[in-house]
Amino acid sequence: MIPDKMFGRTGHKSKRVIFGAVAFLEATQDEADTTMEILLKHGINHIDAAASYGDAELRLGPWMKRHRNRFFLATKTEERSYSKAKAELEQSLERLQTDYVDLWQIHALVDPGEWETAMGPNGALEAFIGAREKGLVKYLGVTSHGVVAPSIHLRSLERFDFDTVLLPYNYLMMQNPKYAANFSKLSHICNQRNVAMQTIKALARGCLGDQEKVRTVWYDPIENESAIEHSVHWVLGNPDVFLNSVGDTYLLPKVLEAASHFHQRPSDEVMHQDIKENNMTPLFTEQSEP
Repeated sequence: MIPDKMFGRTGHKSKRVIFGAVAFLEATQDEADTTMEILLKHGINHIDAAASYGDAELRLGPWMKRHRNRFFLATKTEERSYSKAKAELEQSLERLQTDYVDLWQIHALVDPGEWETAMGPNGALEAFIGAREKGLVKYLGVTSHGVVAPSIHLRSLERFDFDTVLLPYNYLMMQNPKYAANFSKLSHICNQRNVAMQTIKALARGCLGDQEKVRTVWYDPIENESAIEHSVHWVLGNPDVFLNSVGDTYLLPKVLEAASHFHQRPSDEVMHQDIKENNMTPLFTEQSEP
């Protein structure tokens, strides 16, 4: 059974594996329906979508119409202005066939200029606060990517008392001393404030580069089942975080199966061996940041 945990201050006990609905980016409704049945089989009760995830909200809509009370539902916007963020939320609610979402997140804040716009006058944050006051959303969050993610979140939490954060987290990335230090600072503050920490890229093997894309994720994912299990167990070995599942319907069941028999975090020796055998390299580097 996949373990569960209170999702920060929301009062919702989420499975520690959250379904990353980017897996429905280009899915047909039949493919989405099959995946949703797999999620229900494993007791997954938390969905993380985004307006920018292609057809994901449309594929989730029929399920939300019939089973809204079975899921904690989150979505995101990459719009930075008040008016555009507000309009995109209205579109998301229509596509998801629901009157509200449990969590709305300012998505992919990396660029300092975009941060200033989103958090400033007539920015997305004002739309977020207004939507919460109207009952269109219950909780507010922020997401970021790359090596800068923890520091961006620290800055965001200084600006506003967000309920959740989302950022990359895997063994290889935490070997970056700067990233690990900032992640630790962020984790401490989130624990103090009861802010839920969501993590992504557990299965990142490295950049895709010139390789042919086989899966729906934009990076090169781990395919070896043993390494998948170790990577999933390593993330779950941190009791303070949630694991947002890989955005690929083929790999998803492997993640769920691994999580269902989690007991303890693998040793450094095991993780180093996986890195060597699977030719793993960091997905994000300082040089790759904007």
